Amino acid sequence: MTGTGTGAFARRLEDALTGEVRFDRYTRGLYSTDASIYQIQPMGVGFPRTAEDVRIAVELAGESGVPITPRGAGTSMSGQSIGTGLVLDTSRHLTRVREFDPDGRRVVVEPGIVLDDLNRLLAPHGLFFPIDVATSSRATIGGMTGNNSAGARSIRYGHMVGQVSGIEAVMADGSTAWFGPSLAGGSRASDAPQAPMALQTALQALYARESEELLRRLPRVPRHVAGYGLHRLGEPGATLADVLVGSEGTLAFFTAIELRLHELPRSRVLAVVRFESVREALSAVPAIVGLDPTAVELVDQALLDLTEKNPGFRPTLMSALGRDAADASDGGLPGAVLLVEFSGDDHDDARARLDALHDVAGEAGARGIVRAEEPDLQAAIWGVRKAGLNIATSMRDPRKPIAFIEDCAIPISRLPEWYDRLSTVIERNETRAIWYAHASVGCLHVRPALDMKDPEDVRRLREIAREAFAIARDLGGSHSGEHGDGIVRSEFLEEMLGPRLAGTFDEIKTRFDPHRILNPGKIVRPPAMDDRSLFRYGPGYETENEETVLDWSDWNGLPAAVEMCNNNGACRQRAPGVMCPSFRATEDERHSTRGRANALRLVLSGQLGENAWDSHELHEAMDLCLGCKACRRECPTGVDMARMKIEFLARQRAVRGLTMRDRTLAYLPHLARWVSHVPTFANARNHAGPFRRVLDRGLGLSSDRPLPKWAPRPFVAPGRRGSGVKVARHHSGAPRAGRRVALFVDTFSRYFEPEQAYAAIRVLRTSGYSVDIPETTGRPLCCGRTFLNAGLVDEARAEMDRVVETFAPLADHGVPIIGLEPSCLLTLRDELQAVRPGPDSRSVAEHALLFSEFLGTEALDRLPFGDTHDTIAVVHGHCHEKAFGVADHTVRVLEAAPGVQASAIAAGCCGMAGSFGYEEEHADLSRKIGETDLAPAVREAPEAAWIVANGTSCRHQIRDLTGREAHHLAVVMDRLMSDQESEPTSS
Repeated sequence: MTGTGTGAFARRLEDALTGEVRFDRYTRGLYSTDASIYQIQPMGVGFPRTAEDVRIAVELAGESGVPITPRGAGTSMSGQSIGTGLVLDTSRHLTRVREFDPDGRRVVVEPGIVLDDLNRLLAPHGLFFPIDVATSSRATIGGMTGNNSAGARSIRYGHMVGQVSGIEAVMADGSTAWFGPSLAGGSRASDAPQAPMALQTALQALYARESEELLRRLPRVPRHVAGYGLHRLGEPGATLADVLVGSEGTLAFFTAIELRLHELPRSRVLAVVRFESVREALSAVPAIVGLDPTAVELVDQALLDLTEKNPGFRPTLMSALGRDAADASDGGLPGAVLLVEFSGDDHDDARARLDALHDVAGEAGARGIVRAEEPDLQAAIWGVRKAGLNIATSMRDPRKPIAFIEDCAIPISRLPEWYDRLSTVIERNETRAIWYAHASVGCLHVRPALDMKDPEDVRRLREIAREAFAIARDLGGSHSGEHGDGIVRSEFLEEMLGPRLAGTFDEIKTRFDPHRILNPGKIVRPPAMDDRSLFRYGPGYETENEETVLDWSDWNGLPAAVEMCNNNGACRQRAPGVMCPSFRATEDERHSTRGRANALRLVLSGQLGENAWDSHELHEAMDLCLGCKACRRECPTGVDMARMKIEFLARQRAVRGLTMRDRTLAYLPHLARWVSHVPTFANARNHAGPFRRVLDRGLGLSSDRPLPKWAPRPFVAPGRRGSGVKVARHHSGAPRAGRRVALFVDTFSRYFEPEQAYAAIRVLRTSGYSVDIPETTGRPLCCGRTFLNAGLVDEARAEMDRVVETFAPLADHGVPIIGLEPSCLLTLRDELQAVRPGPDSRSVAEHALLFSEFLGTEALDRLPFGDTHDTIAVVHGHCHEKAFGVADHTVRVLEAAPGVQASAIAAGCCGMAGSFGYEEEHADLSRKIGETDLAPAVREAPEAAWIVANGTSCRHQIRDLTGREAHHLAVVMDRLMSDQESEPTSS
């Protein structure tokens, strides 16, 4: 489907391609940025399904004079994946494995396959692809080949160029050719003809002509990817593929890549070595490299500090630093750490080298070493290291660490001098920088903090770059060691390598692409790196200053919160987790957190025109946000899209009003006390046949999904009139007096599943707690969640006022406020302070605890379990539990019960998300999300296993998709603490 403004070229593409083509303003806006500081709006975006689609697109573009930009995950920090013409996104469909020869240790893949996905396919065969870039969860092999990527273990495995055997590519004239050996593993890796002999001859002649100049000008460091790899043609067995690797899509468009595979090491050990300063750590690198490590990675104190402030990464950081980390200076964090890894087939050898590291590091001035030999801890530490690119930009300040000199590669013996001289430059420009990454090969990612909206900081950008590159050259290093040249470094190729080689690179470009169709402006004939017309925040960039319905002061306003997204694409990961379930299901950029943040930024800055808040495009972007809050925790920069959606809904409701469905769902807590008097009538919908379809059509509900059943009798606090529920039936006898706690009974527990509230009371009282159940006259308390989900913030505030008025006096006396439903209780921890900021809201938030969290942190030693149960419990964590880092408590509490084996399901969002899964237009996607991880895992669980899920939506999704009953922890604990042996009764 195309939007307005498309011409003959667009129509020809639509007719010729099997993949989708989009030319609407919104899609072009989303694809105008990557992870760099630049923004260039393309003419259109294509999503080729086949290599033939690519060939046709390139051919038609050549005929029409339209530039072509290849794109994978769009994670480039140098501006390679944006351009003015047609962007072709390979990450949607070109993700197949064409050939796999495990015995020959080779694989042929399409360019859009993600590195982590590939390695998951290879792992069962004991193989992996070793170029481990930090963005491995979304980086595509095509993009890595185009940039000649490396990674943390490049000291062992080098760059992409050393691991690529051949490339199938579409050339600028639309022809397809194979660049590489004619035979690979005994068979052709591609049906395409060999690259034209005339081209091969011409490139060999250029190499022969320039060999002495190349020898004289190229830096002799392990990391050097500047310009085209002409020098590689002098190596034994070289082919034109060695020139294409690192060409950034400027010479040909890759459609298949043959890779060399390696055996997975049988043993890996990791050490975290602490130093008082970055300089001290860098001085130790040569001696440590002498021990033959697989990786040596630097992390400085500035990045450690940002990591400590991130709730998703802090626990791992504390484990990595060890208990005695407080002995270091400056607030307990060391001045720098080195992550040192040893790997191989002999575990004893790896451990011996780890032992030797203690002596070497001690002699070099290390202040302590923490050994990480457990695979889970190693994986967690590497996860924090890989997130460093994003963590670095999480500071809530107009100045952010900017990637522009971070690719300089220096001889490791001269790293201390590089640190001293570059630090002087940075200080002279009145800013600071983060230092981290690949110390083993001298490629330190140095990111000065600058504000790209400030013309004076833009001036500093060029000044720092100019001086940094001069120092790198003086020290015998390269200015471009990993992420490619792109827009940010191509301008300096002539200065760094000389005019003769720069001219030769132009000749190479002309040989491959005489009409400059393929990704122009990169490597040859580039724009100035500080051309502000190409910046994401250019000279005319301004954002609206309208009043918001939520408090965004912690981010310095809503625009600044949106701009926290640095486009690095962590939300595009496909592995089990909770990050952006709608993207995992659709694999559409529009439905990623990054896509939504870009859409909001374009709206706030007026780049989507007038009335953009009420536009179809923005509605399409925000509609599939499930409000799971995963980005709040898993996005390393802390983009809180769930909260941003509330702002969007509030503005949309102000214009469009509420539908009947919106009003019914939003006011459910108000309606519930009346509907609960006629539960049989209310539940009749699930069995109403034709009437059900008419009713559902009027409300926009999915007719093939049963709605939650109203309880025959709603919850009434024990001891109050109408309760009639016995709360002490355990072997321990009558409730004991003890510490006072308050139970917040939410709407869903009250009217739909009251048994779990009664169960929670029994568990708490039997464990020695005095349980208050605060009630108000008239309507019961409500957290306001349903109103927030509809964008009705004033109505939510009124509900929260009642909650705070009731609970704040208890919180002020230190009484824990315990809740059962994660989405409700955690609203008090999160949105409460954004809707009604103040000390009383803060006090309530600080004392609000989930039932599982309270048991796991305070009551674990007080739980009087009954007889031993030979039971397996399989736990699904609610998204909000995971977002707040409290999901593990359920497993921890269950494991404390004698005979219970508890484990967490490795799954993301269940897909129900409150009313989302019941809505007619979302029901199919809801099921698809649930079937991604959760439903298969539940089906695989033993029949006798208890399925535990604390979220009411999760329990209903599990029942609908699998037929299995899931139970709240309170119900399970009530059974485990009694003398009865039967399975928990359904709530």
